[in-house]
Amino acid sequence: MQKSRKGMYHNPVLLKESVDGLAIKEGGVYVDVTFGGGGHSSEILKRLGETGKLFAFDQDEDAQLNRLDDGRFVLISENFRYLTQFLKFYGIRKVDGILADFGVSSHQFDEAERGFSTRFDAALDMRMSKRNALSAKEVVNGYSYDELRRVLFEYGDLRNANAMANTILLEREREPISTTEQLKEVLKKFLPEHKRHKILAQVYQAIRIEVNQEVAVIKEFLEQVPDLLNIGGRLSVISYHSLEDRLVKRFIRAGQFEGEPEKDFYGNTNVPLKKVGSLIVPKKEEIANNNRARSAKLRIAERI
Repeated sequence: MQKSRKGMYHNPVLLKESVDGLAIKEGGVYVDVTFGGGGHSSEILKRLGETGKLFAFDQDEDAQLNRLDDGRFVLISENFRYLTQFLKFYGIRKVDGILADFGVSSHQFDEAERGFSTRFDAALDMRMSKRNALSAKEVVNGYSYDELRRVLFEYGDLRNANAMANTILLEREREPISTTEQLKEVLKKFLPEHKRHKILAQVYQAIRIEVNQEVAVIKEFLEQVPDLLNIGGRLSVISYHSLEDRLVKRFIRAGQFEGEPEKDFYGNTNVPLKKVGSLIVPKKEEIANNNRARSAKLRIAERI
Protein backbone atom coordinates (compact mmCIF):
# COMPACT_ATOMS: atom_id res chain seq x y z
CA MET A 1 0.00 0.00 0.00
CA GLN A 2 1.31 3.45 -0.93
CA LYS A 3 1.67 5.90 1.88
CA SER A 4 -0.50 9.04 1.78
CA ARG A 5 1.36 12.30 1.31
CA LYS A 6 -1.53 14.38 2.60
CA GLY A 7 0.54 15.89 5.37
CA MET A 8 2.91 17.29 2.75
CA TYR A 9 0.10 19.30 1.13
CA HIS A 10 -0.91 22.77 2.23
CA ASN A 11 -3.59 23.60 4.74
CA PRO A 12 -6.60 24.52 2.62
CA VAL A 13 -7.06 28.28 2.35
CA LEU A 14 -10.42 29.87 3.23
CA LEU A 15 -11.72 26.39 4.00
CA LYS A 16 -14.90 27.28 5.89
CA GLU A 17 -15.72 30.31 3.77
CA SER A 18 -15.31 28.53 0.42
CA VAL A 19 -17.37 25.50 1.45
CA ASP A 20 -19.99 27.71 3.14
CA GLY A 21 -20.26 29.46 -0.21
CA LEU A 22 -21.53 26.26 -1.83
CA ALA A 23 -24.64 26.30 0.41
CA ILE A 24 -24.47 22.49 0.45
CA LYS A 25 -27.64 20.41 0.26
CA GLU A 26 -27.29 17.02 1.94
CA GLY A 27 -28.41 15.10 -1.15
CA GLY A 28 -26.65 17.29 -3.69
CA VAL A 29 -23.94 16.58 -6.25
CA TYR A 30 -20.74 18.62 -5.91
CA VAL A 31 -17.38 18.93 -7.64
CA ASP A 32 -13.97 19.90 -6.22
CA VAL A 33 -11.93 20.56 -9.38
CA THR A 34 -8.61 21.02 -7.52
CA PHE A 35 -8.40 18.09 -5.09
CA GLY A 36 -4.73 18.37 -3.98
CA GLY A 37 -4.45 17.16 -0.41
CA GLY A 38 -8.20 16.70 -0.11
CA GLY A 39 -8.86 19.41 2.49
CA HIS A 40 -11.79 21.05 0.74
CA SER A 41 -13.20 17.69 -0.36
CA SER A 42 -13.10 16.36 3.20
CA GLU A 43 -15.07 19.37 4.43
CA ILE A 44 -17.67 18.98 1.67
CA LEU A 45 -18.15 15.30 2.56
CA LYS A 46 -18.74 16.23 6.21
CA ARG A 47 -21.71 18.30 5.11
CA LEU A 48 -23.19 15.82 2.63
CA GLY A 49 -25.82 13.26 3.57
CA GLU A 50 -25.81 9.57 2.64
CA THR A 51 -27.27 10.22 -0.81
CA GLY A 52 -24.92 13.12 -1.64
CA LYS A 53 -22.08 12.75 -4.14
CA LEU A 54 -18.70 14.42 -4.56
CA PHE A 55 -16.51 14.25 -7.66
CA ALA A 56 -12.97 15.62 -7.50
CA PHE A 57 -10.39 16.33 -10.22
CA ASP A 58 -6.59 16.49 -10.05
CA GLN A 59 -4.14 15.94 -12.90
CA ASP A 60 -1.16 15.60 -10.53
CA GLU A 61 -0.35 11.93 -10.12
CA ASP A 62 0.84 12.53 -6.54
CA ALA A 63 -2.64 13.69 -5.50
CA GLN A 64 -3.98 10.19 -6.15
CA LEU A 65 -2.24 9.08 -2.93
CA ASN A 66 -4.67 11.26 -0.98
CA ARG A 67 -7.80 9.55 -2.32
CA LEU A 68 -10.58 9.60 0.31
CA ASP A 69 -12.11 6.31 1.42
CA ASP A 70 -15.77 7.22 1.10
CA GLY A 71 -18.46 5.63 -1.05
CA ARG A 72 -19.85 9.04 -1.94
CA PHE A 73 -16.51 10.17 -3.40
CA VAL A 74 -14.94 9.75 -6.86
CA LEU A 75 -11.46 11.08 -7.73
CA ILE A 76 -10.82 11.68 -11.43
CA SER A 77 -7.16 11.88 -12.51
CA GLU A 78 -7.62 14.55 -15.16
CA ASN A 79 -7.25 18.27 -15.77
CA PHE A 80 -10.44 20.13 -14.86
CA ARG A 81 -10.59 21.66 -18.33
CA TYR A 82 -12.26 18.32 -19.20
CA LEU A 83 -14.87 18.75 -16.45
CA THR A 84 -18.04 18.21 -18.51
CA GLN A 85 -16.60 15.32 -20.52
CA PHE A 86 -15.62 13.24 -17.49
CA LEU A 87 -18.72 14.01 -15.46
CA LYS A 88 -20.79 12.73 -18.41
CA PHE A 89 -18.77 9.51 -18.28
CA TYR A 90 -20.16 9.03 -14.75
CA GLY A 91 -23.68 9.94 -15.88
CA ILE A 92 -23.60 13.42 -14.35
CA ARG A 93 -24.98 16.28 -16.44
CA LYS A 94 -25.94 18.75 -13.71
CA VAL A 95 -24.41 19.54 -10.30
CA ASP A 96 -25.33 21.68 -7.30
CA GLY A 97 -21.96 23.25 -6.65
CA ILE A 98 -18.39 23.57 -7.96
CA LEU A 99 -15.33 24.56 -5.91
CA ALA A 100 -11.95 25.59 -7.36
CA ASP A 101 -8.71 26.58 -5.62
CA PHE A 102 -6.28 27.78 -8.29
CA GLY A 103 -3.17 27.76 -6.09
CA VAL A 104 -0.13 25.55 -6.55
CA SER A 105 0.10 23.16 -3.61
CA SER A 106 2.84 23.35 -1.00
CA HIS A 107 3.63 19.75 -1.91
CA GLN A 108 4.46 20.75 -5.48
CA PHE A 109 6.72 23.55 -4.25
CA ASP A 110 8.41 21.26 -1.72
CA GLU A 111 9.18 18.47 -4.22
CA ALA A 112 12.54 19.78 -5.45
CA GLU A 113 12.58 17.70 -8.64
CA ARG A 114 9.34 19.30 -9.88
CA GLY A 115 11.21 22.59 -10.47
CA PHE A 116 8.43 24.82 -9.05
CA SER A 117 10.42 26.35 -6.21
CA THR A 118 13.09 29.05 -6.24
CA ARG A 119 14.67 27.31 -3.21
CA PHE A 120 16.08 24.26 -4.99
CA ASP A 121 18.32 23.48 -7.94
CA ALA A 122 16.34 21.15 -10.19
CA ALA A 123 15.60 20.37 -13.81
CA LEU A 124 13.42 23.00 -15.50
CA ASP A 125 10.12 21.14 -15.40
CA MET A 126 7.13 22.87 -13.69
CA ARG A 127 4.54 20.48 -15.13
CA MET A 128 1.44 19.93 -12.98
CA SER A 129 1.15 16.54 -14.64
CA LYS A 130 4.06 14.50 -15.94
CA ARG A 131 1.87 13.51 -18.88
CA ASN A 132 2.08 17.03 -20.31
CA ALA A 133 4.51 17.34 -23.22
CA LEU A 134 5.53 20.96 -22.63
CA SER A 135 7.97 21.65 -19.79
CA ALA A 136 9.75 24.78 -18.55
CA LYS A 137 12.88 23.63 -20.37
CA GLU A 138 11.07 23.75 -23.72
CA VAL A 139 9.66 27.21 -22.96
CA VAL A 140 13.03 28.67 -21.92
CA ASN A 141 15.05 27.06 -24.73
CA GLY A 142 12.52 26.83 -27.55
CA TYR A 143 10.32 29.92 -27.43
CA SER A 144 11.06 32.88 -29.70
CA TYR A 145 11.95 36.31 -28.33
CA ASP A 146 8.38 37.55 -28.81
CA GLU A 147 6.89 34.47 -27.11
CA LEU A 148 9.24 34.71 -24.12
CA ARG A 149 8.63 38.44 -23.75
CA ARG A 150 4.86 37.86 -23.80
CA VAL A 151 5.04 35.13 -21.16
CA LEU A 152 7.24 37.15 -18.81
CA PHE A 153 5.22 40.35 -19.21
CA GLU A 154 1.65 38.98 -19.24
CA TYR A 155 2.02 36.23 -16.65
CA GLY A 156 4.83 37.60 -14.48
CA ASP A 157 4.08 41.31 -14.72
CA LEU A 158 7.81 41.86 -15.21
CA ARG A 159 8.82 45.33 -16.38
CA ASN A 160 12.14 43.99 -17.67
CA ALA A 161 10.44 41.33 -19.80
CA ASN A 162 12.05 42.58 -23.04
CA ALA A 163 15.59 42.59 -21.64
CA MET A 164 15.09 39.29 -19.81
CA ALA A 165 13.85 37.57 -22.96
CA ASN A 166 16.81 38.91 -24.95
CA THR A 167 19.28 37.75 -22.29
CA ILE A 168 17.78 34.25 -22.24
CA LEU A 169 18.08 34.02 -26.04
CA LEU A 170 21.74 35.09 -26.01
CA GLU A 171 22.70 32.72 -23.19
CA ARG A 172 20.91 29.66 -24.56
CA GLU A 173 22.87 30.00 -27.82
CA ARG A 174 26.01 29.23 -25.81
CA GLU A 175 24.48 26.25 -24.03
CA PRO A 176 20.97 25.01 -23.23
CA ILE A 177 19.46 26.28 -19.97
CA SER A 178 18.46 23.03 -18.29
CA THR A 179 18.18 23.74 -14.55
CA THR A 180 16.64 26.32 -12.25
CA GLU A 181 20.12 27.33 -11.02
CA GLN A 182 21.24 27.99 -14.60
CA LEU A 183 18.17 30.17 -15.16
CA LYS A 184 18.92 32.15 -11.98
CA GLU A 185 22.51 32.64 -13.14
CA VAL A 186 21.39 33.82 -16.58
CA LEU A 187 19.03 36.38 -15.01
CA LYS A 188 21.27 37.45 -12.11
CA LYS A 189 21.75 41.01 -13.41
CA PHE A 190 17.97 41.49 -13.04
CA LEU A 191 17.96 40.23 -9.45
CA PRO A 192 19.03 42.93 -6.98
CA GLU A 193 19.45 41.39 -3.54
CA HIS A 194 16.53 43.25 -1.92
CA LYS A 195 14.12 42.10 -4.67
CA ARG A 196 15.72 38.80 -5.66
CA HIS A 197 13.11 36.46 -4.24
CA LYS A 198 10.14 38.53 -5.47
CA ILE A 199 11.43 38.81 -9.04
CA LEU A 200 12.39 35.15 -9.21
CA ALA A 201 8.93 34.20 -7.97
CA GLN A 202 7.42 36.30 -10.78
CA VAL A 203 9.67 34.64 -13.38
CA TYR A 204 8.80 31.14 -12.13
CA GLN A 205 5.11 32.01 -11.96
CA ALA A 206 5.12 33.25 -15.55
CA ILE A 207 6.83 30.13 -16.91
CA ARG A 208 4.64 27.81 -14.81
CA ILE A 209 1.45 29.45 -16.10
CA GLU A 210 2.64 29.00 -19.69
CA VAL A 211 3.78 25.39 -19.18
CA ASN A 212 0.43 24.38 -17.71
CA GLN A 213 -1.72 26.63 -19.93
CA GLU A 214 -3.33 27.92 -16.74
CA VAL A 215 -5.09 30.91 -18.29
CA ALA A 216 -6.62 28.82 -21.08
CA VAL A 217 -7.61 26.11 -18.58
CA ILE A 218 -9.37 28.60 -16.28
CA LYS A 219 -11.26 30.12 -19.20
CA GLU A 220 -12.34 26.72 -20.51
CA PHE A 221 -13.42 25.71 -17.00
CA LEU A 222 -15.47 28.85 -16.34
CA GLU A 223 -17.21 28.59 -19.71
CA GLN A 224 -18.50 25.14 -18.74
CA VAL A 225 -19.85 26.19 -15.34
CA PRO A 226 -23.22 27.72 -16.36
CA ASP A 227 -24.34 24.64 -18.29
CA LEU A 228 -23.27 22.31 -15.49
CA LEU A 229 -24.87 24.10 -12.54
CA ASN A 230 -28.48 23.56 -11.62
CA ILE A 231 -30.51 26.74 -11.15
CA GLY A 232 -29.51 27.99 -7.70
CA GLY A 233 -26.27 25.99 -7.83
CA ARG A 234 -23.14 27.69 -6.55
CA LEU A 235 -19.61 28.37 -7.81
CA SER A 236 -16.90 29.01 -5.19
CA VAL A 237 -13.49 30.07 -6.55
CA ILE A 238 -10.22 30.92 -4.78
CA SER A 239 -7.63 32.85 -6.84
CA TYR A 240 -4.09 33.90 -5.90
CA HIS A 241 -3.04 36.54 -8.40
CA SER A 242 -4.76 39.33 -10.28
CA LEU A 243 -4.70 37.55 -13.64
CA GLU A 244 -6.86 34.69 -12.35
CA ASP A 245 -9.08 36.91 -10.24
CA ARG A 246 -9.84 39.24 -13.16
CA LEU A 247 -11.00 36.29 -15.26
CA VAL A 248 -13.29 35.04 -12.48
CA LYS A 249 -14.67 38.49 -11.65
CA ARG A 250 -15.29 39.32 -15.29
CA PHE A 251 -17.01 36.02 -16.06
CA ILE A 252 -19.32 36.27 -13.06
CA ARG A 253 -20.25 39.86 -13.95
CA ALA A 254 -20.55 39.57 -17.73
CA GLY A 255 -20.64 35.87 -18.64
CA GLN A 256 -17.61 36.43 -20.88
CA PHE A 257 -14.01 37.62 -20.64
CA GLU A 258 -14.03 40.61 -23.00
CA GLY A 259 -16.55 43.23 -24.03
CA GLU A 260 -19.99 43.85 -22.64
CA PRO A 261 -22.75 41.23 -22.43
CA GLU A 262 -25.43 41.38 -25.11
CA LYS A 263 -28.74 42.98 -24.19
CA ASP A 264 -32.22 42.04 -25.37
CA PHE A 265 -34.81 44.42 -26.85
CA TYR A 266 -35.72 45.62 -23.35
CA GLY A 267 -32.13 46.30 -22.30
CA ASN A 268 -31.82 43.20 -20.10
CA THR A 269 -28.52 41.32 -20.08
CA ASN A 270 -28.46 37.54 -20.35
CA VAL A 271 -25.78 36.73 -17.76
CA PRO A 272 -26.00 33.18 -16.33
CA LEU A 273 -24.41 33.85 -12.93
CA LYS A 274 -24.93 36.42 -10.20
CA LYS A 275 -22.40 37.19 -7.52
CA VAL A 276 -23.17 36.17 -3.95
CA GLY A 277 -21.89 38.58 -1.32
CA SER A 278 -18.66 40.54 -1.62
CA LEU A 279 -15.07 39.53 -2.26
CA ILE A 280 -13.75 37.46 0.67
CA VAL A 281 -10.11 37.54 1.77
CA PRO A 282 -8.43 35.64 4.62
CA LYS A 283 -8.44 37.09 8.12
CA LYS A 284 -5.17 38.18 9.72
CA GLU A 285 -5.16 35.06 11.92
CA GLU A 286 -5.29 32.73 8.92
CA ILE A 287 -2.48 34.59 7.15
CA ALA A 288 -0.37 34.43 10.33
CA ASN A 289 -0.86 30.64 10.47
CA ASN A 290 -0.60 30.03 6.74
CA ASN A 291 1.54 32.46 4.72
CA ARG A 292 0.18 30.94 1.51
CA ALA A 293 -3.18 32.59 2.26
CA ARG A 294 -1.86 36.16 2.03
CA SER A 295 -2.89 36.75 -1.60
CA ALA A 296 -6.02 34.56 -1.71
CA LYS A 297 -9.33 35.97 -2.95
CA LEU A 298 -12.63 34.11 -2.82
CA ARG A 299 -15.56 34.88 -5.12
CA ILE A 300 -18.91 33.12 -4.94
CA ALA A 301 -21.63 33.07 -7.60
CA GLU A 302 -25.03 31.44 -8.13
CA ARG A 303 -26.65 30.09 -11.30
CA ILE A 304 -29.75 32.07 -12.22
